[in-house]
Amino acid sequence: MTGESPPGRNRTSLGFVFEGHKMATVLRQGWVTAGSAVGVRSVKSESVGTQRVQFLGDSNKLRGAAGKLTSVFVPYVDHSATSGSLRIKCMVIETVPSAGKKTTLHDLHDEGQSPWYDNLSRPVSGLKPLIESGVRGVTSNPTIFEKAITSSSLYDDQFRQLMQQGNGVEEVFWGLAVTDIQDACDLFIPLYEESKGGDGFVSLEVSPSLAHDGDGTVAAASRLHKLVNRPNLMIKIPATADCIPAVKTVISQGISVNVTLIFSLARYEAVIDSYLEGLEAAKTEDLSKINSVASFFVSRVDVLVDNRLEKIGTEEALALRGKAANAQASLAFKLYQEKFNGPRWEALAKRGANKQRLLWASTGVKNPAYPDTLYIAPLIGPGTVNTMPLNALEAFIDHGVVSRTVDANLGEAQATYDKVEKLGINWADVGSQLEVEGVASFQKSFDNLVSSLQGKADKL
Repeated sequence: MTGESPPGRNRTSLGFVFEGHKMATVLRQGWVTAGSAVGVRSVKSESVGTQRVQFLGDSNKLRGAAGKLTSVFVPYVDHSATSGSLRIKCMVIETVPSAGKKTTLHDLHDEGQSPWYDNLSRPVSGLKPLIESGVRGVTSNPTIFEKAITSSSLYDDQFRQLMQQGNGVEEVFWGLAVTDIQDACDLFIPLYEESKGGDGFVSLEVSPSLAHDGDGTVAAASRLHKLVNRPNLMIKIPATADCIPAVKTVISQGISVNVTLIFSLARYEAVIDSYLEGLEAAKTEDLSKINSVASFFVSRVDVLVDNRLEKIGTEEALALRGKAANAQASLAFKLYQEKFNGPRWEALAKRGANKQRLLWASTGVKNPAYPDTLYIAPLIGPGTVNTMPLNALEAFIDHGVVSRTVDANLGEAQATYDKVEKLGINWADVGSQLEVEGVASFQKSFDNLVSSLQGKADKL
């Protein structure tokens, strides 16, 4: 690997650091002059016990055209006798998932849908095998952080440090959360760069206490955006009537947004319009760095609608159980295709705008009588995201089937949606109740977390 120095040339050892992790790598060797990479050729592929070789110098010039994470091993430097320029003989190591580890999550991405993971906890390095399995982003929320922080001792040292600095318990929470988000963003940066900003995002939600405070939400989004300071961060903003205008403002400021807690088609359309208005109001001509997803919830819809169908109790009503959520989701995808088409969108696309992808949220099955991939397999389509809790993720890796399904039976979806309405279950009312419950659930988790942290602080 080190080779031999050309005759009459000086040989110098440079430092390097190995970080252990079994990956398949492609080794390339060649000569590098200051500021350029030339004559690099492929040598061999083999399993190497290293994830990253840290080059003590500027290796930006060595990044491959495909955008793979690239580092260099430098055995010696060589001063050319003819030109006097610095030449480095090196190995370039491109780190990629090991061969043979392709999963149905990779197949899902090939079909146009990005699989994300709906969870975050320490150690954040635990995300690495999920990334290798095909996970392309992470979402978090107050409930996720409550479970992570209250069930682990890995936050204790930073908690004590932040308390000793004079922070209140709520500020301590944000310090803990921002650290996790930054670490997760750093893990996904190679994927973010490789996909040219298409994936690799990590979402952090504003305080649920701001769900009906649009101005407060804008201020919080700006603050968190600056604190995290990562290009692949998305700020989560709830799709309440009070916060829809905030989405427009935050987007116009160039901050990427995950609009969450969407439970109805009408509210989803308002979210899209707010995103488009934000892009149109942005001062920058290049819109390509602004990204957004619209988080459309599914399983919670079935929980509420099923309950009402069972109260009706007729054969027709009972036959619709477990079908309402996916029917509405398919119609949301139809709306997505319609809204991101035509002259208005084309004008924004010319400025480099990205479509606001439709993200399926709440995809864990809550009724054990239903298939464990019920909110994944029927909702596969291009330009979408599915963020999954661990059980759903593992189930789909184990026995998921990949094909475009989300718009395969739009007529049937519309018929199911209409039947639910005709039975007296008002879709607007369903969306309104679920939004209230969703905000309340996140607020309860946030309050419980702050209370737990206060109890811990009192013991210090």
